[in-house]
Amino acid sequence: MQTERLQTPVALFIFNRPGTTRLVFDAISKARPAKLLLIADGPRMNRKGEPEACRQAREIVTCVDWPCEVLIEFADENLGCQQRIISGLDWVFSLVEEAIILEDDCLPDPSFFYFCQELLKKYCGDARVGSISGTNLVEKYLNTTASYYFSQLGGIWGWATWRSAWLRYDRHLADWPTLKQGKILSEIFDEAKTVAYWTRIFDAMYENNGPSTWDYQWVYTNLKNNALTIVPSVNLIANIGFGPGATHTPGTDSRLTPPARNMKFPLKHPSSLVPLRSIDRHYQSLYGEPIIQRVKQKIRRIAGA
Repeated sequence: MQTERLQTPVALFIFNRPGTTRLVFDAISKARPAKLLLIADGPRMNRKGEPEACRQAREIVTCVDWPCEVLIEFADENLGCQQRIISGLDWVFSLVEEAIILEDDCLPDPSFFYFCQELLKKYCGDARVGSISGTNLVEKYLNTTASYYFSQLGGIWGWATWRSAWLRYDRHLADWPTLKQGKILSEIFDEAKTVAYWTRIFDAMYENNGPSTWDYQWVYTNLKNNALTIVPSVNLIANIGFGPGATHTPGTDSRLTPPARNMKFPLKHPSSLVPLRSIDRHYQSLYGEPIIQRVKQKIRRIAGA
């Protein structure tokens, strides 16, 4: 693994979990990035103990003990997951051209930072690539000697992208009715059940009747722009946020929580940019799990449970 100081800016999103925040921040501190952007949501005042938990998390990440430019965007009031992530990324990319992005429950292997840094440089300006993911949940199905592959789906548990890609972000899925009428998803996916799944998701998000999240809109943005996600050949991120206290993942699922592994350098680049749709089919089988949990949680919230 490369050992030079990390030059790519790192953006860290935190909220109310000082325990996981400390672990992720410690991993960042070992990479010693030259620029660190800190984004925090505000506490929900009706939640007992949350103001103090938010204060503790903020205290952890502002204790930077290496030479570093630190930029802070802490919300005074609670914005919610969707608005905080979107407004936070808008802020990040108003200041930097590219960034490595982590949330407070995404614990990276040290090699993750240098994997992203190298590929951000390699594919800078190439609109065919929308983002770089650190997560691989389908590693056992992969048969390649390359260090990564291209996906139409990918993941956002530890990722990186460029300002140019984020500027295409379509929060409201403005042209979804036109694309739906043209059956564009059938041109992208070869399985009817996958087309039906994403049609339901995009319908819900367009009608503002889906979960309060931002990532489905990111998938939509990349699909409609034919932009691929780089996925590492080994999983580089351990999601440590499942369980009580999680916003979208209150349950546990071993399929979604593989340990982080080390990426070997020098990287071996694929010989083409063709997405591995056979691997994406396995990934698709897992992709529905978070939305099921979100819908159940929303139903409980509406019912007052």
